[in-house]
Amino acid sequence: MGKYNFDAIIDRHHTSCEKWDFLKDKFGRDDLLAMWVADMDFTAPPEVIEVLKERVDHGIFGYTGRTDSYFDSIVQWVDKRHGWKIEANWIRHAPGVVPALSMSVLAFTQPGDGILVQPPVYPPFYSAVNGRGRRVVENPLVFRDGRFEMDFDDLEKKIDSSVKMLFLCNPHNPVGRVWTEEELKRLGEICGRHDLIIVSDEIHSDIVFKGFRHVPIASLSPELAARTITCIAPSKTFNIAGLSTSAIIIPNKRIRDNYTTVLDFLHIDSGNIFGTFALEAAYSKGEPWLEALIEYLEGNVNFIEDYLKENIPSIKLVRPEATYVPFLDCRGLGLSNGALFDLLINKARVAMNNGAWFGKGGEGFMRINIATPRALIKEGLDRIARALACIEK
Repeated sequence: MGKYNFDAIIDRHHTSCEKWDFLKDKFGRDDLLAMWVADMDFTAPPEVIEVLKERVDHGIFGYTGRTDSYFDSIVQWVDKRHGWKIEANWIRHAPGVVPALSMSVLAFTQPGDGILVQPPVYPPFYSAVNGRGRRVVENPLVFRDGRFEMDFDDLEKKIDSSVKMLFLCNPHNPVGRVWTEEELKRLGEICGRHDLIIVSDEIHSDIVFKGFRHVPIASLSPELAARTITCIAPSKTFNIAGLSTSAIIIPNKRIRDNYTTVLDFLHIDSGNIFGTFALEAAYSKGEPWLEALIEYLEGNVNFIEDYLKENIPSIKLVRPEATYVPFLDCRGLGLSNGALFDLLINKARVAMNNGAWFGKGGEGFMRINIATPRALIKEGLDRIARALACIEK
């Protein structure tokens, strides 16, 4: 790992940390090992911490603009990491990817319109649609041979004249897929034929494991770029989600202008002084830290897979191609979804995300956060193994 110590256990209690300090609100008890919400138990890159210290030492935290170097850092990062050449004037702001989903719904759909999602998927894909007079249209993924795949035949059947938009999750949270170029081209062809706007959540695109490559769907053709809103952020990549800064890439000027109209109407374009400086530092100087992080996370993946095979063979890791929040396939335990959740929370005392929270196809799965020191992962798995042993007696 070199100069980065991902094995260090840092106590996050009493820091207003959602993951550790609000367990009782979410799970009904606070004596749990937190392995749920998608942030990391690692410190951010030193370069990010340093630039934030400089801002604090300056002592003035007034309104902050975005300089050319801010936009250049995004342009260069997307090109270097993903081979997609974008222009600075394509970039718009959002305080997060989820607000960008909501703004896209408001900007490009009308009450009664349908918006496609591919469950099991990140729950805000639903909440960004529900309550606004729009309809969620589900195109469930299919679990086949240990991994999830898109069901293109079902997708074609679900699209009618009222469906106007597709929410794409790439890489997919929580199933851990990095959609291939072939899959994305087929998806894009269907969206083009039905004139759908694609809102692509690519927030996990920087954490991709060996043997896989993230392909931004908008990079595949000018036609796809013209109908795609791509949402990225340094928040998952560099563990700075609390700084509320995302970059929304919109090549099509008409779509970009409409998005900007909603952004201005809601008065949320001013941004966060710390997020602005952290994004630029992360994208400009954070790559060595990220490479070390990915290596450590891949080690965690291997550790979990080996542990389960040896100690809890009825639970299987859905091996992620990307992201640090993969699914555990717990269906082999033969428990109902409610009994499974009770086992984890009240017997093992491990907080994970219930797969059912992610929609159709998530039942019997649990989402585990592996962006934590390996010793804590072992403790969590040990707790589950002991709880199962007690049940079997």
